[in-house]
Amino acid sequence: MSESEEEVKALEERLRALLFLRRVQTRDLARTERWIADAERRVAEALRRRALDQRPQPDWYVETGIGNGPPAQVHAQDCYLPGKKLRMQPILRRQALELLDGGTSACPHCRPDALLGLEG
Repeated sequence: MSESEEEVKALEERLRALLFLRRVQTRDLARTERWIADAERRVAEALRRRALDQRPQPDWYVETGIGNGPPAQVHAQDCYLPGKKLRMQPILRRQALELLDGGTSACPHCRPDALLGLEG
C-alpha cells in the first residue's frame, strides 16, 4: 500500500471517528438540554409554590353546605374545627357580615360574629 493510500485510510478513519464523536455529543447535548428544561420547570414550580405560600390568607370563611344546600356556618381564619377545611370557601369581611345578617349561623368555636362586632 502506498503512502498516499495509507494517508487516505487514516483520514477516512479519522472522519469516521469524528462522525461518531458528533453523534455521541449530539446525544449528550440533547440529554443535557432535557436536564436543563427539567431544572427550569422545577425552579418555576418552586417559585409558584412560594408565591402561593406568600399570599395573604383571608380572614373569613364560609362553610358550604352539602351539595347545593345553603351555607352552613361562617368561620374566622384561625378556626380549629377539624375535618371542615374541605368545605371552607374564603370570603371577604363584607360577605361574612352579609351572611351572618342573612341568618347563616356563626361557628360557636371561633365566634366570627363577636369578632365582627355583631354579638348582642
